[in-house]
Amino acid sequence: MELRNIAIIAHVDHGKTTLVDKMIALGKLFKDHERPGELIMDSNDLERERGITILAKNVSIRYKNYKINIIDTPGHSDFGGEVERVLNMADGVLLLVDAFEGPMPQTRFVLQKALEMGKKPIVVVNKVDKENCKPDDVHEAVFDLMVNLDATEEQLDFPTLFGSGKGGWFSLDWKQKTDSIVPLLDAIVEHIPAPKVSEGNTQLLITSLDYSSFIGRIAIGRLNRGTLKDGQFVNLCKKDGSMVKSRIRGLYVFEGFEKMKAEEVHAGEICALVGIEGFEIGDTIADIDNPEALPPITIDEPTMSMLFTINDSPFFGQEGKFVTSRHIKERLEKELEKNLALRLMDTDSADSWRVFGRGVLHLAVLIETMRREGYELQIGQPQVIMKRIDGQLHEPVEELTIDLPEDVSGKAIEMVTRRKGMMTSMEPKGDRMILRFEIPSRGIIGLRSQMLTQTAGEAVMTHRFISFQPHRGEIPGRTNGSLISKDPGKSIPYSINNLQERGTFFIGSNEDIYEGQVVGENSRPGDMIINLTVTKKLTNVRASGSDDKIRLIPPRRFTLEEALEYIQEDEYVEVTPANIRLRKIYLKEHERKRFSNKAVAEVVEE
Repeated sequence: MELRNIAIIAHVDHGKTTLVDKMIALGKLFKDHERPGELIMDSNDLERERGITILAKNVSIRYKNYKINIIDTPGHSDFGGEVERVLNMADGVLLLVDAFEGPMPQTRFVLQKALEMGKKPIVVVNKVDKENCKPDDVHEAVFDLMVNLDATEEQLDFPTLFGSGKGGWFSLDWKQKTDSIVPLLDAIVEHIPAPKVSEGNTQLLITSLDYSSFIGRIAIGRLNRGTLKDGQFVNLCKKDGSMVKSRIRGLYVFEGFEKMKAEEVHAGEICALVGIEGFEIGDTIADIDNPEALPPITIDEPTMSMLFTINDSPFFGQEGKFVTSRHIKERLEKELEKNLALRLMDTDSADSWRVFGRGVLHLAVLIETMRREGYELQIGQPQVIMKRIDGQLHEPVEELTIDLPEDVSGKAIEMVTRRKGMMTSMEPKGDRMILRFEIPSRGIIGLRSQMLTQTAGEAVMTHRFISFQPHRGEIPGRTNGSLISKDPGKSIPYSINNLQERGTFFIGSNEDIYEGQVVGENSRPGDMIINLTVTKKLTNVRASGSDDKIRLIPPRRFTLEEALEYIQEDEYVEVTPANIRLRKIYLKEHERKRFSNKAVAEVVEE
């Protein structure tokens, strides 16, 4: 049986996971009575809710005399750590592009990584049954993109298929509809090379890991050369150059979604090993007598950090199971093992840690996962990582692409330039505009919610990291202050109604609140302390006409990312399994005053 290892790469929402579903259906991985549902590969709840792939996953299908190992990769550049690892296991890539939207910024990010590694692409123009789509123009745009990314002659000679993953058909000509996705599988078999196998001793680079509560940590990687047998003794070559002798206590290959036990694995196959102790991603499993290490995986460094601390609000411990610093630290250390782009640093306090990641989404997914597992914690304002290069301060700069209606493009340009963004291109696309900017990462924090407000929810924003560039100066932050609760208790509708013209509220009526909680946004600059626990004074004199019905404006509710991007530096987001609350770091008014006076004094001394 011949092998093909292929990774599927595409922009968010261009149909990767749906296409994999169709390939699985053709590979008959399910019995006729099993109804697998849709988006089978997006297995965790977060992926299904957001409609995005976060974790790279393996599945294999059988076609004719071939076994095709398929790796579904994330489309967001925040999960670049995932992408770079899994491309090591593939010999070619399936580049999926939407027939209407064409290649998008995130496609560019993953494709660039694949081309640098010398992978051969097959281009699949998906969704050709959409209205107003331009498959031929998109094909040209993909070719231009590959030229821009310095693809080799061989890579530029790529086959292209057209079709609809959802409709379940692909063809070499988009005007000639077929009735199955067989042409796509034929193209994979024909154009993706078989795994290159070099002569020599056993070598396997660990590119991914899994965890089972029964058998412990599982190492996953592609066997580069040699063979592996169950029970074999091997050397684990660590990144620091040290060697650890180990024994394989279980050997598995991927069959469909399952891991099947194998007695022996030959070079080129993707396999999973049990029994290796103390390994990390990027280590090499090598021959016991003549170990030779492979070069470790290099991952782009983090660009953003957040302070994680225990929940010390008046409501701590009411909703979560894991609330102590020991619980949170153990969970973060466990995450480091499989989340390659994450870093963890201790702070002066035993109850807080600084966590570094690739962007707000990357860290928000970790926080959301912890929250669902029953953790309570507080998160500080996202901070961009600065570097000193040749004595000059540098900061991360990203390419920002905004797709929005033409009539609101002026507002968007003004907002981005105020945040030190520079426009690089502007192209019309029907009645919409595609604007491209280079903007510091600092400028992107909090931009999305403002942009959606200004464009009535029409703007689609994507961004990807380019490089560290000289610091661009001050960026204006949020001008409106916060509305802060004065007393603990329940929010009374009568009080909220009286204060509605003072700003926008983040809480509804009859919600539990505490002193120092941020309950709304002030309509003016500066913070304002308000009392929402005042009830109406009752008298025995009947008032005529003043007892009108109270009409409360619905509160503004934040998602986790919106809350993280919204807060100021003197605020925290309190995250529990049931609630996301905003609060001041110092809950009492006199403490806030003392801290602000101290901060002013320090600036003067400097």
